[in-house]
This record gives sequence, C-alpha cells and structure tokens, in this order.
Amino acid sequence: MSIAEFRAARDLLLTHREDYDTACREFRWPRLGEFNWALDHFDAVAADPDTADRPALWIVEQEGDEGRWTYAELSQRSNRVANWLRDQGVGRGDRLILMLANQLELWETILAAMKLGAVIIPASTLLAAADLRDRVERGQVRHVVVRSDITGQFDDVPGDYTRISVGTPVDGWRDYAQAYEASPEFEPDGPTRASDTLLLYFTSGTTSLPKLVEHTHASYPVGHLSTMYWIGLRPGDVHLNISSPGWAKHAWSNVFAPWNAEATIFIYNYNRFDPDGLLDTLVRCGVDTLCAPPTVWRMLIQADLGRVLIPLREAVGAGEPLNPEVIEQVEKAWGLRIRDGFGQTETTVQVANTPGQPIKLGSMGRAVPGYTVELIDPVTGEPSDEGEICLDLAERPLGLMAGYRDDEERNAEVMAGGYYHTGDVGARDEEGYITYVGRSDDVFKASDYRISPFELESVLIGHEAVAEAAVVPSPDPVRGAVPKAYVLLAGGHQPDRDTALTILRFARENLAPYKRIRRLEFAELPKTISGKIRRVQLRDREDEQYSNGEVRPEGEYRDTDIPELRS
Repeated sequence: MSIAEFRAARDLLLTHREDYDTACREFRWPRLGEFNWALDHFDAVAADPDTADRPALWIVEQEGDEGRWTYAELSQRSNRVANWLRDQGVGRGDRLILMLANQLELWETILAAMKLGAVIIPASTLLAAADLRDRVERGQVRHVVVRSDITGQFDDVPGDYTRISVGTPVDGWRDYAQAYEASPEFEPDGPTRASDTLLLYFTSGTTSLPKLVEHTHASYPVGHLSTMYWIGLRPGDVHLNISSPGWAKHAWSNVFAPWNAEATIFIYNYNRFDPDGLLDTLVRCGVDTLCAPPTVWRMLIQADLGRVLIPLREAVGAGEPLNPEVIEQVEKAWGLRIRDGFGQTETTVQVANTPGQPIKLGSMGRAVPGYTVELIDPVTGEPSDEGEICLDLAERPLGLMAGYRDDEERNAEVMAGGYYHTGDVGARDEEGYITYVGRSDDVFKASDYRISPFELESVLIGHEAVAEAAVVPSPDPVRGAVPKAYVLLAGGHQPDRDTALTILRFARENLAPYKRIRRLEFAELPKTISGKIRRVQLRDREDEQYSNGEVRPEGEYRDTDIPELRS
C-alpha cells in the first residue's frame, strides 16, 4: 500500500535524524500508486487516539489573541469545508486560487481541496489585478477563495469563476462561513492518483511572465520528507516558520514538513515585524524549531538576542543563502548554529546542513537523502567540482516538480542532458559540502575575474553599519565592470562619506584585491514580494545609467574619490 511505504520512508528519516550516512544509504522514495495525503496521512493521524488531540495548528496574534486546533478538529473542519465546496461546484481537477493570510481557513481549505482532488493555485494577498488576471487566464481558474477585505482586487479580473469570501459577507460573493453547517463526514468521489496535479505555483517573474510550476499529490506532500529531515522535526514539536502564504516556502514548512512529522504548526501573526516581540513569543510558547528567511535573521541580530533564554532545539534558514556573519552572531548569543538549506519552488530541499552533522561555515551542506546532486561545468557539460547545481534524472527525486505547465520548450531546456538544471552555481569540496556561488545570471566578470555577489555581500554584512547589501556589476571603461555595492544601513548610521569610507575600507581589508568593492551607494534594496533581493533590477539600473556614456549617479561613492583608499 502507498500509505505503508510513505510511513516506512518517513519513519526511517525520523529514526536516523542525526545519522546522515545511514539515512542516505537506506532511504528510498516510496513508490506510490493511489495516494491522497490529506485522506491517507492527515486523517489517519487525526483518527489515532495517541495523536488525535495533539495541536496541529497554533496561531498567536501580536495583540495576544490565540487559537489552537487539534488534528482531529482540523480533520473534521476540513471535511465540512470539502463537502460545502463540493456543493459550490468544486470538483476533481478544478483549479482554485487560494488567497488568504495565515488564518485557520487557509489550512482548512488546503486540506479540503486535497480531499476533493482540486488543484490549488496559492496566491499572495499582495497581488494586484494584473497578476490576478494572468493567474485566472493562464491558470484556467474556476474558483477563488479570498479574504473579504481584499475581494476588491478581483473587481477588474474578468472570468466565470466561483467567488468565495472569507470573513465579513460581501455582496456577490458566497460566504465561506456557511461551510461549517455542512456534514463532518466526507466521502471522496473516487481515488486520487499520486501523479495527479495538486499545486500550480506562479513563480516570481523578473524578465518574463511567471512560470507555472506543477506539483503532484506526491512531489510536495511526500517530497517534503526531505524538508522534514533537514529541519530536524520530531513528533510533537512546535514549529515556527516565518513565511507568507502564496509562496512555496509556506507549503514547505507551514504545511507538509511539520505535519509529515506529526508536529504542531505555530504561527505568530504581526502587522509590523518586531524582533523583541518575536523573541518573547518564542520563549512564552516553547517553540522547538524555527525556520526564517535571511531577511528576518538579519533583522533579529539587530536586537539583543542574549536577553532571553531561547528554548529552540533547531534553527534553519532558507530562501537565500545566509551570510556567515549572521550565523556567527546567533551562535554567539544562543549557542545554536543556523543550518542552511537549499531548494526551489520546483523542488523540496536538495542540499542542506542536516542535524547532528559537522557544519562548515559558508557551506550550505550536502545533498540530502533522496537527492543525487551534480555540479555541471557549463562549458563541458560534465560533472565538476564547480558548476551549475543539477539533479540527476536517472535517480529522479520524488520532490522534483512534474514540470512547467503548458511550456514544453522550457521543460526541454531545464531537463536537458539528463539533468534538472537549477540555474544556481555551487562549488563542492572533497567531503561533499557545497558552497553557494550565486545564480548563474548573477555571477559576473570584472577585469576577467569571476565574481560571486554573495561572497562579497557576506563580507559587507560583517560591518556594523550594514543591515543588507546587494553587489552587482557596474560598467567601467577599463575593467569592463567593477563590483558595486548597494547598501541598506542599520539603525544609527548615516548615509554619508564617512560611513561609505568605513565600509569600503572594511571590504578592502577582508577581500582579495580583484574582489574589492569599487563603488557604493546607499539605497533601499528592491525585492520580490516573497522577500528576495532583485539584483537584476539593480543591474539594469547600472546599465541604463551608463548606456549613454559614463554619467555618475548622485550619491555614489567610489574608492578613487577617497584619498585613504587610492592605490
């Protein structure tokens, strides 16, 4: 049976949580035929007397209100929602936009849609009408479930789709609250194949329309066994992942990984990020494991980390590589080292520093159980010690997407040569540890030297005045390009010549001459709505400024202007 193989694979990873070699040697992805994670796994946990009353979801608001719901309660509530959605016309294979915040109804609807066999299109509550029109049209959407206070964002989105609002009733929208009057007993209309489509993610587009990443009832629910292993989750843990709904990382660690482990998903909702409030909540609620993006970790180290006794057993970071300076400061304050993990919307965790294993500062770890990772030289197309991070399709991991929906040309490109190509570049040492170099389109040459923006940014963030930094090539008539840093200052520092001097001097003292930061500008860093720095926008800005000859932007500081730095 599929569920038996799933449980066996999961239990092996839980048993060998800190035994990396054994886990890699013995783990095999389960072979799945018919499989519905919500029915076969979640509802089974909810029906087990030992786990039925365990909290599955715990939401704490910044103002102090909170709610907890057990596995048994969420199973029954999602049954009601599934029955009601079926009455509204939601059927197997129908595509449904889910546009909610971190609120109870989000998890109810995810489980309900899975039970029905519907296809979920997660959407950020920040999406504008143009984004939504694209999703409705290309996603062939038949239903939308949206917070009442943002239904207006669909006013200019045409289409014959069922409109369901969550919250205060809205004219012309069906009221989600009526779902709680439906029967708590649910019967599926037929079997779900593990290969059936479950999720369609519209990835953030920077130079083109977003891609439609297709995941199945196996690739994300079961594929995230690798994420469960990386985080180091145990049954009964209280797990906090700081992420917004609509993005893949939310499904990673706010749905599948913790519930695979039969743990509690913990949510701390805040209107404005407050490091001290987060620290106090971690202590008060006894959070065991924490996953946060680099932006949050960088903000946390601006606070007094040592003022509270943190109960965390595990701390991880994902979304972008973590700068070593951040890792060192957290370890100094808490005695706990943040463990990096690498993956994409297209996959689950591929490479990570896993629990109980030696960590090399600056490395994001080794291939996790179930993944065969190769670094492919872009010139020879052969495996190398440095190159594009790729997955061997001869041992295709279950956590890899089915493909890009309705885009055969892009699928052929990304799956070329028997490998899945991530578009990220890494370097591997003799022990298998992989260090992230950068996106293949972020790495650039200066004076014919290959420059990794991430490496330079990691040095810059070690300066007390730097909260965040982004390094891009700036056109130069002699060198072709030179490294330029855009810097967001930490509190208490002024964007003036003296600050620029201290940062440039610091970079000079800690970087090889060919990697020196030659130009610096203070600025807010452009980001995607998922929080990733958009270096491409900064590169385009540099190219535009110098397209008609060298026109130096106002507010730019150069090492050649500062006598102390001339050489």
